[in-house]
Amino acid sequence: MPDSLTAPLPPSSQHTIGPFFPRTFFSAGDNDLTRLSATAAPSQRGETILLHGRVTREGGEPCVNSILEAWQADAGGHFRHPADPDHALADPDFLGWGRAWTDEDGWYSFRTLLPGGYADPAGPRAPHINLAVMGAGLMRRAQTVLFFPAFAPANAADPVMTLVPPGRRAHLLALEEAEKVEGLRRFRFDIRLRGTPEEETPFFDD
Repeated sequence: MPDSLTAPLPPSSQHTIGPFFPRTFFSAGDNDLTRLSATAAPSQRGETILLHGRVTREGGEPCVNSILEAWQADAGGHFRHPADPDHALADPDFLGWGRAWTDEDGWYSFRTLLPGGYADPAGPRAPHINLAVMGAGLMRRAQTVLFFPAFAPANAADPVMTLVPPGRRAHLLALEEAEKVEGLRRFRFDIRLRGTPEEETPFFDD
């Protein structure tokens, strides 16, 4: 019988991430991927778009004060990172990474560029945006990928999309909204952190 004084204790709520993200954790322009800093000029390449959505848990309850991080290729399908063999071709004015948080109703928003596709050893990647969510109750960040319906043939061949059962692939598609904002196309991508297989967003390991 294990010694009650030395036996491991069960995890408690203190072992989860958050909520400990104050507003001062964010700076102006953190959710704008189109520029290198809040005071820098935005990229002039590609199409600027707006991305927004809600983060919810099982039952549709909003996830308040969660952090989302987005990273993506530029409009030409390049990353400003040495790991990209064509990084010298990357847009010098496009940061490609941003951070947003959810409000009291679970809404988040990003300003970014419509990404380009690119070649990958695993297969051709369709235009996509990588998203990570961190928040209360999550033992580690939840990572997913959003795709755009307009690139259906490329989506169908994407090596990440093909990992997802066909019946759940629609949960990885951002929906274009009919009304433009500031003259820009706006896409909505909701994230359900927990629910039935028909409801939950597909997530991926590192």
